[in-house]
Amino acid sequence: MRGVPPRPGRIVRLVGAATVLAAACVAMAAAQAVPKPFPRSGDPAPAQQAQQPPKVPPVAAAPAPGSVPSEETLGLPIYPSAQYLASYDAGRGQRYFLFGTTAAFGEVVAYYRNVLRLKGELVFDQPPTHMFEAGRFREDSMAFPPGITVKDFSWMASGGFLNPKPGAQPARFPTIVQVVPLPAPGRPPGA
Repeated sequence: MRGVPPRPGRIVRLVGAATVLAAACVAMAAAQAVPKPFPRSGDPAPAQQAQQPPKVPPVAAAPAPGSVPSEETLGLPIYPSAQYLASYDAGRGQRYFLFGTTAAFGEVVAYYRNVLRLKGELVFDQPPTHMFEAGRFREDSMAFPPGITVKDFSWMASGGFLNPKPGAQPARFPTIVQVVPLPAPGRPPGA
């Protein structure tokens, strides 16, 4: 971590989001038959971050678990060359969506900084993991804050994240993007 140390509650949320991304990636690489939901943490939710949310279009409806999500259904931008990989139950009625891209980690982070107009936060140096919180976190109805997490899978010459679709191209993705959608208008967060 860099700069001023984060509040203790924020550390729990940052580690939780990074753990979800890592667990999803391991699960996808190990067995693609049926995605398993991520276990829910019993830890108390952290305090709300003071950063302003980005100006993004409202979400029309939550994407169905088996469908390919769009920017309209997620309420957040998808990196232009990213391929949809899978979605997982995040708990409390939320889902998170994984996308793979052949773009370098730094390019993807720069894209989201520009589009979201947020600096985000580098939450891990090794492997590089950058988070952009894009909406209010409501601890009573959300498992994770809406936003985007970018992780470098080319770190330590790993070759990248294995494409879960057999025979599909590319065979590996150097960068993975996790999207936790914004709640739809008129719908309680996490519902």
